[in-house]
Amino acid sequence: MNKDVMIVTGAGQISMAIARRMGYGKKIVMGDKNMEHAKAIAKVMNEAGYDVEPIEMDLSSRESILGLISKAQEYGEIKMLVNGAGVSPSQAPASAILKVDLYGTAVLLEEVGKVIAKGGVGVTISSQSGWRMKQLTPEEDEQLATTPTEELLDIELLQPEKIKDTLHAYQLAKRCNEKRVMAECVKWGKRGARINAIAPGIIVTPLAIDEFNGPRGNFYKNMFAKCPEGRPATADEVANVAELLMSDKGAFITGSTFLMDGGATASYYYGPLKPDA
Repeated sequence: MNKDVMIVTGAGQISMAIARRMGYGKKIVMGDKNMEHAKAIAKVMNEAGYDVEPIEMDLSSRESILGLISKAQEYGEIKMLVNGAGVSPSQAPASAILKVDLYGTAVLLEEVGKVIAKGGVGVTISSQSGWRMKQLTPEEDEQLATTPTEELLDIELLQPEKIKDTLHAYQLAKRCNEKRVMAECVKWGKRGARINAIAPGIIVTPLAIDEFNGPRGNFYKNMFAKCPEGRPATADEVANVAELLMSDKGAFITGSTFLMDGGATASYYYGPLKPDA
């Protein structure tokens, strides 16, 4: 029996929280580069009554993305996309961050947008980090939004000599994600579908705990201590936002990015997290 299908990329806590919230009754095809990790997440969800099939997938590869989509189509129409895959500034060099988080996400949104079913919805996980960098020019923003995917990494803004460090590469990637969502929502709309982004702040996950205990730990602890909410968030709180965006209650929302960072970005510009404070 065919089911509506949800594609999930990145077998992490945020992806799983959203999949649990919105994936009941659907076939969930979950792609991750770490197959062992994907199988572990699938086991937890399947034992809770979901229908999850883990697939090995590399977000930096168009071929791998197309393979994931093809597998998903074997089960029915693709009605939902949850993109939580990516690498952080402490996990990879700048070139890999751009290849995975920027290029890979652009390809995924493009390719799923070609086959998404009428009434379909998608969310991609961006980051508060993209909101804390120097504003780009309108021309640079348009390049990030509309440059053909296979030419994206060739634009001047993304050349190695322009990238300060891995954090800067990550910020550019997340800015691109949000601009790409705006451009792709126009194409998705022609199929009667919607796509949005969520830009979370610090979310407690195994990776975040590693960061808290790592060389940048004090930076992150200071960030959530001095944001208005005074704490990090949970993956389920990200799922709360995803539920709005992916349900009928969000039927008029597309092409948007929802910043949910406990006010950290506000504090960065106007409060105690301001760089010169």
